Amino acid sequence: MLLYFIRALFLSVIIAFLFVSINYHQSRSELPPDSETYLRLAAEMEKKGDMTGALEATRKAVEVKKDSSSTEDYMAIFIIGVSIAVLVIAVEWLTPKKSLNALAGIFFGILVGALISWALSPVIEMINDIWNLGWAEDTVRISKWLMAICICYLTVSMVIQTKDDVRFVIPYVEFSRQTKGLRPLVLDTSVIIDGRIADIAQTRLFDAPLIVPRFILNELQLIADSSDKMKRNRGRRGLDILNKLQTSAIVEVEVDDTPPPGLDAKAEVDHKLVAFTKNCDGRLITNDYNLNKVAQLRGVDVININDMANALKTVVLPGETMQVRIIKAGEEPRQGIGYLDDGTMVVVEEGREQIGATIQLTVTSALQTSAGRMIFGKFDKGSSSSRNGGSYRNRNQNDRSNS
Repeated sequence: MLLYFIRALFLSVIIAFLFVSINYHQSRSELPPDSETYLRLAAEMEKKGDMTGALEATRKAVEVKKDSSSTEDYMAIFIIGVSIAVLVIAVEWLTPKKSLNALAGIFFGILVGALISWALSPVIEMINDIWNLGWAEDTVRISKWLMAICICYLTVSMVIQTKDDVRFVIPYVEFSRQTKGLRPLVLDTSVIIDGRIADIAQTRLFDAPLIVPRFILNELQLIADSSDKMKRNRGRRGLDILNKLQTSAIVEVEVDDTPPPGLDAKAEVDHKLVAFTKNCDGRLITNDYNLNKVAQLRGVDVININDMANALKTVVLPGETMQVRIIKAGEEPRQGIGYLDDGTMVVVEEGREQIGATIQLTVTSALQTSAGRMIFGKFDKGSSSSRNGGSYRNRNQNDRSNS
């Protein structure tokens, strides 16, 4: 609403300025007498023999006639002024996403072009003198203006196209980007479809805003419209999760239309996501292992939801005992596979014969990866198995109460 008020105020000021200027010039042009009055006065003075007064009146008549002949068309000035004001507002209206980097690049390009044009201006005069071209002064002036316009266009175009290399700086000096406030969190397609990000956001863990680039939203829509049923369900789940995040009052979610710098629109989504995150100095949230590694190589901070979930799992040490339900056979002979309440896989030696039973085992080792955690243990044949045994969490609580 404030922006509309500023636009209306700008247009009102322009129109008021034009009205005041036109009225002022018209009032000044109406004050002195016209040329016919001075000519009649000069004729009367000549009849009276006052030749000096007649010449003075004639001179004033010529000046007034010259001024009246060069009087500007005030209505045309008013129309041109209002048209320029409306054009400026239209350009501002049609460019909702403004880039300070682009504005700085244009200013820097015009400044460099003006300096180069000023340095090359004597060259045109030198060419005119050496080759005896016989150009008039107006022709030389027009040639200088054309050269300045062309050079400014070339410098602005060069700076805009190479902004990632030039970085809009004074020659050979690069300023690092300074981010004020919290660094935004950029969401990947995989983490949106996964869905756990919505539950984590409800815990008020994230203070920074969640950014969803426009190309990520387009990829979600493309997956949701896929002919494959599995992909279509995953895409629709991702859109539902994103809608849940946007309607939440706890976390702030923004859809950013800014294109990633230095990349074509047809570039891979992973490359655009890394470039976008680096440009906004944010942190990337993803579940993709390969994207995680690529982003780290590019110097982008990454938050892996799998790593976060693994960090919150219960830590077990070799030699501890725990209970788990064996649900299937393992790959190796006499191995059984079970799962804890948090989804951690437990591989039990000598556990194949205990499928369907809850057994007590001794932990031998644990393996931690970005894909998850695996616990290896050995079945204690001396302990009795139970079809309805307690969980590892209950055992821990009992140990703490006994201690």
